[in-house]
Amino acid sequence: MWEKLYSKNGLAAKHIAQELIQLDVGEKIPRVSDYSEKLHIGRGTVQSALSLLEEMKAIQLEARGHLGTYLIKKDNNFLSEIAGISPLIGSMPLPYSRKYEGLATGIIESFELTGKKIYLTYMRGGLNRVETVRTMRSDFAIVSKMTAEKVLSEYPNLKIIKKLGVNSYVSAHKVFLADSKEEQVRDGMKIGIDMDSLDQKNLSFAEFEGMNVEYIDVNYMQLFDMLSSKQIDAAVWNMDERRMSRTFKTIDFHSSAAREISEETSEAVIIIDGDREKEILEKWNSVEIDKILEIQESVESGKIIPSY
Repeated sequence: MWEKLYSKNGLAAKHIAQELIQLDVGEKIPRVSDYSEKLHIGRGTVQSALSLLEEMKAIQLEARGHLGTYLIKKDNNFLSEIAGISPLIGSMPLPYSRKYEGLATGIIESFELTGKKIYLTYMRGGLNRVETVRTMRSDFAIVSKMTAEKVLSEYPNLKIIKKLGVNSYVSAHKVFLADSKEEQVRDGMKIGIDMDSLDQKNLSFAEFEGMNVEYIDVNYMQLFDMLSSKQIDAAVWNMDERRMSRTFKTIDFHSSAAREISEETSEAVIIIDGDREKEILEKWNSVEIDKILEIQESVESGKIIPSY
């Protein structure tokens, strides 16, 4: 049953458990819309979280039609346990490279060294991962510094709590060419671009600005196959994916704007909902960032086997 607390509804159940501790048996609980607004989550998620708490026998509710829903029974000790036991849940990029495998391994093992557990989910697209924080499906998201600064300008309630340093996210971006005989990108070429990846999208637009190229919207996990089959002629990607870097010819950025963006995309940062800063920092502050980076480097160099 505890495994259900690690689902997308589990985090909401944790926070609603904290709210219900404050209510007396016999009281009417807030409306689903009230919880939805206060916790910034969907109504369906609230309903699922309440059902989960009932299923776990932490509470018993009674619907009384237009009068509302009432708290008939509760176990405060159990609610407190649910509210406090749930490990942090983080969202990070798909571990397609040794660098990301190392980052995931470093985070998990560094938390375990402090006696704490952590769960990581893996998702394509920095904006998608940020959305999991905004909708309370994860406690934190790992994105590039560039993506973080972009979303902070749009959502001021979000906050960067940790920076992991240059090259902790990506070693370097370059332009990959399908045809090894080509020396540069030219007008008329088809460029693979993943619109869900803010880093890759902005780098591509900056590098090819003013050129007469055709952008082909693809999932970045398809870039290798699309280049191999020459369905696209070129794509911006990072050098950490060894299969890509060993197979295709690469060229450096010509655009100064792209080179500047590339620097901003090399650093990994931890982004959270600012309203939960104290709660999350209580767990993150016991973890040594240097230890995460040490383990990441060991995985990249092959000294240790990734474990995530």
